[in-house]
Amino acid sequence: MKDGERTRGIDHPLTAKVIRLFSRANVWIYRATSGKVGGKLRMGAGFPWGLPLMLLTTTGRKSGVSRTAPLLYIEEGERVVCVASQGGTDKNPLWYLNLLANPECEVQIGARSRKMRARTATPEERAALWPRLVAHYADYASYQARTERVIPVVLLDPVET
Repeated sequence: MKDGERTRGIDHPLTAKVIRLFSRANVWIYRATSGKVGGKLRMGAGFPWGLPLMLLTTTGRKSGVSRTAPLLYIEEGERVVCVASQGGTDKNPLWYLNLLANPECEVQIGARSRKMRARTATPEERAALWPRLVAHYADYASYQARTERVIPVVLLDPVET
């Protein structure tokens, strides 16, 4: 291995394909059961009890096609907060890039779906939320340590109808 070169399983192309496959299955099961099955992450810091998952549906920035990702989250009143960690890789997840292009999205938590508008937390908001997010899912700290990018924290606010 050369200086500065990193070899991590999360960066391997096969890993990304496996994650996409599991995510698609998780979305299907979550929707079919209103989150009763597939509504908790039971890996990493979420093992064995599990941490709550939501479904985030964005519009593809290039394709215009709806895309759904299962994500960990915390709630602050009506606001939902999530992290664009991508396991600490050097690239932001596609769902985050989609939100940058079109912040209108939909969030499903259990059986409840809501239209939301996303924005990236300011540095001050991120600094205030990060300890709470790490307390919720300790692996976020190691993800941030793995990458040079500042992992974005995303704030999702309900859209008034």
